[in-house]
Amino acid sequence: MSWAQVIVLSIVQGLTEFLPVSSSGHLRIVSELFWGEDAGASFTAVIQLGTEAAVLVFFARTIWEILRGWFKGVFNPEERGQDYRMGWMVIIGTIPVGLIGFFGRDLIREGLRNLWITATVLVLFSFVFILAERYGKKERTMEDMGIKDALIMGFWQCLSLIPGVSRSGATISGGLFLNIDREVATKFSFLLAIPAVVASGLFSLPDAFDPQAGQAATGPMLLVGTIITFVLGYISIAWLMRFVANHSFAWFAAYRIPAGLLVMVLLLLGVLQPY
Repeated sequence: MSWAQVIVLSIVQGLTEFLPVSSSGHLRIVSELFWGEDAGASFTAVIQLGTEAAVLVFFARTIWEILRGWFKGVFNPEERGQDYRMGWMVIIGTIPVGLIGFFGRDLIREGLRNLWITATVLVLFSFVFILAERYGKKERTMEDMGIKDALIMGFWQCLSLIPGVSRSGATISGGLFLNIDREVATKFSFLLAIPAVVASGLFSLPDAFDPQAGQAATGPMLLVGTIITFVLGYISIAWLMRFVANHSFAWFAAYRIPAGLLVMVLLLLGVLQPY
């Protein structure tokens, strides 16, 4: 990979990771459009560590309270309150994407990165946003959530393994269908992503230097990319949390649908190649 490619793709990753527009889909499209080659899922997974570091910093107090409450509850049944329960919700909600991500890693790294799939999913999943916003009652709070809700949202998170879906878009949509408040669903989707993304990034780190599919990056490149995604990721989280307080996620469909259709046109014209 070139330095220009690393910087541009890291900017794209940082700006889109937390928005329901699919950062992996955008990285795939930008890589093909400007460099004619897929940077690869391993590179994406590693620089996502920067955006997850942004989540850790932004929600540091919440995460600390959950960790403290969970450890207290494990050793003392009398300390099993909301934070203890939230800890188990994050752990159990992470299991589906962990299993599917591990056993389906070859398909995720290669087969699902076809740009026809990305473009189609960008369009079709936009209607999921619209339906979730329309039919979700958005009345349940974090205190109303349980293990079943976490597990269901965890299965929704699995859809994000397909470039074009969006991790936040999938899990938040799942939460809205469960009648969970939009802000609550958004916050939980960020918490739910932490174990999966960190594990994926660390697991993919060796492959990013010598990938089976995609392009190789040097250590300094991955470090700079991770720093860029951290800074822009933090800004994106702050903006999105303010946005969801008063705006529907359906607004993002107004961007996703034209973007997906444009990619289809470029594929038909031969400007972009599926692989």
